Amino acid sequence: MSQPIKIGIVGVGKIVHDQHLPALAKDQDYRLIAAASRHGKVEDIPNFTDIEAMLDAVPELEAVSLCMPPQFRYYAARTALMAKKHVFLEKPPGATVSEVEDLKTLAAQNGVSLFASWHSRYAPAVEAARAFLDTTKIKSAAINWKEDVRRWHPNQEWIWAPGGFGVFDPGINALSIATHILPAMFITSAVLDFPENRASPVAARVAFRTSNGLPVTMDLDWLQTGPQSWDILAETDKGAMVLSGGGSKLAIDGKVVHDEPEAEYPMLYKRFAEIVRAGTSDVDLAPLQHVADAFMLGKRNVVEAFFD
Repeated sequence: MSQPIKIGIVGVGKIVHDQHLPALAKDQDYRLIAAASRHGKVEDIPNFTDIEAMLDAVPELEAVSLCMPPQFRYYAARTALMAKKHVFLEKPPGATVSEVEDLKTLAAQNGVSLFASWHSRYAPAVEAARAFLDTTKIKSAAINWKEDVRRWHPNQEWIWAPGGFGVFDPGINALSIATHILPAMFITSAVLDFPENRASPVAARVAFRTSNGLPVTMDLDWLQTGPQSWDILAETDKGAMVLSGGGSKLAIDGKVVHDEPEAEYPMLYKRFAEIVRAGTSDVDLAPLQHVADAFMLGKRNVVEAFFD
């Protein structure tokens, strides 16, 4: 068995405590030996306030997992790549497409791996949905991703700042699945609802056409109360497909054919170890490109002020 990859984590917030730390603790491919964050800490390992201090003090680090907000991720990733460390990027991989393109170049130049970690692609029923759709003729598809930001992102002001994505922060999860299971698609129109006191949208309605002309709609809402909805639907010649629960459950014509517990982050770290040991990178920019296109083509609609 290969020696564990010595990894550090940067940006110790809610997602790190909820997902990254539990996944790393159970994975024999890694040994977490350092962390860097302006506010958070990880127990029982050295902690630093920034990535530069961590890299200087712990030169044996082989890889870093970057979990800060996307507006601040490029500089940290560049610093790590220039120090010849493998880099795991939490989603979204950057604030802009051009940033991540540059990181891909830097990773190749420095002989290290770069991973854009679209966690929703690793939801348990996603591959089953992809396999089903590959055997069908798709007639149309719809993405409905509706959740309550007050429940999932309380007091996280960065998501409302320019570059914070707003409702496209969860919406990019839907796009990461859709770009994996549906034919290539392109945005034809979008309407983005901006609260009058926020710089990022709280809802969006987006229309796509696939490369072979099929319609796909996407409805995003970040003020959903009651049950939360993370669904992708497709009408096909073999029945109606519903991929629900963020990719955890698959039903065909109302019959559940796949339903397993979520294990996205363990699968992400498994994939990262694979590419590190293979000396390759895995950086698909399609979901981020769709978000950029929505902002570029979208009509801005100002709505009532939103307060946390």
